[in-house]
Amino acid sequence: MSDERIAWPSRAAVRRAIGLCVATAAVAWGALVPAHAVPPAMQDAVAVFAFALVLWLTDALPYVVTSVLTLVLLVQTGVAPTFRVAATGFSSSLVFFLLLVFLLGAAVAAVQLDEWVASRIVAREGTAHPFRAFVLHLFALAFVMPSAVARAATFAPVIHELADAHGFDRDGPFSTSAFLVLGHVNPIGSLALMTGGGMALVAAGVVRSAGYPLTWLDWAVLMVPPVLALYVVCAALASALSGDPPTASETSLRGRDPAGGLTREQRIVVAVLSGAVCLWLAGSIVSLPAIVPAALAVAVLACPGVGVLSSASLSEVNWGIIFLVGTMFSLLDRLEATGAFGYAVGVLTTAVPFHALSQSAGIAVLLAFAISVRIVFSTGSAALLVVLPVVLRVGESVGIAPVPLALASVLLVGATTVFPFNTTAVLVAMTGGPIDSLDVLQFGLATTVSAVVVVSLSWLLYWPLALATIR
Repeated sequence: MSDERIAWPSRAAVRRAIGLCVATAAVAWGALVPAHAVPPAMQDAVAVFAFALVLWLTDALPYVVTSVLTLVLLVQTGVAPTFRVAATGFSSSLVFFLLLVFLLGAAVAAVQLDEWVASRIVAREGTAHPFRAFVLHLFALAFVMPSAVARAATFAPVIHELADAHGFDRDGPFSTSAFLVLGHVNPIGSLALMTGGGMALVAAGVVRSAGYPLTWLDWAVLMVPPVLALYVVCAALASALSGDPPTASETSLRGRDPAGGLTREQRIVVAVLSGAVCLWLAGSIVSLPAIVPAALAVAVLACPGVGVLSSASLSEVNWGIIFLVGTMFSLLDRLEATGAFGYAVGVLTTAVPFHALSQSAGIAVLLAFAISVRIVFSTGSAALLVVLPVVLRVGESVGIAPVPLALASVLLVGATTVFPFNTTAVLVAMTGGPIDSLDVLQFGLATTVSAVVVVSLSWLLYWPLALATIR
């Protein structure tokens, strides 16, 4: 009898295979099944949308490959008359703004400014509350480094160093609390600023395309207080769920220089980012497009003599998300042009009697829909691209204020992580820390409930005043 065992395919491989089969079936349905209830162009548009959505959900192919295939299918099925029309989503300034923000994040990582911030926590003498210091420094870094995954990768070893420095067990309450914050709460910090990452930029772009433009300052005024409140509440929950992290005595790690200053390159990056923030603030008043300060900042950092950014920095860009965003805008344009989007909204409003519901009940249904869609996506940006246009269109048809509805959707999507695949930062935290899938589920439900509370209070008490001020 052979000792060799049958090598069963992994769960990920099975998921990808199923995704390819379902995506192929969607295209076949659009091409071969005669259209009766809807026009053929609408059926083809829905089929291509389903093809892309299934491949993105199952990670059957790299995002870039799926995006290119989707654009080709739009042309070959006749949904778009030319490739230029099919790729119209890439003409959005949001795509290039996202590229510039990723490059600014790459500049922060290139000069190790993120590691310098992390080292301050470890090297600082007399840190009696290391968990609090960790949480605050992680939130501060979100304002200059848009990638939550990069922040997670930077701070994962710092948690172990802090545990060792203060005599904590690496699998104890301190590490568990810190890694829960790193995976779940860390991405929430990226929502405070419009330039904080993919979810904020995508939401701002969708809101703008719906006819409600928000400046960089508008976004900051509307989002910083609720994001800060949600961040603090979730961090406190992480501490409570894992047991109260012990208070440390005065200590510091050997080998760390607490007096170490910034290098020349780090000072340049700090100065350029500070200048960009000033221009964003000024641009919110004088109507300067937000992409201009970002472009100037990237240009300065790439100038000869500065050299923080180079052609090699492009390899640090998340091209998958950029192609996903551009392709999704193209799909939304074609769904709108063929009438599929309006048809879907009509079906939804018929199935759910929004006009018979109170406004608060209608809001609850739409936000529950946003959460349910988020649960099946591996990235918050992709979930927002799918759900936010539908939520805004339905909300507009029943008289729900669009800006608070969009902001509420962003907060809930950003705070909902119940499965490890929902956010890459959680996968990083699970790999490096003492948390498992059950911890992810339990704490993810806690952060979602916390987001519901913060959204409710913000909608009732804060956003009306803030909107009255900025308008």
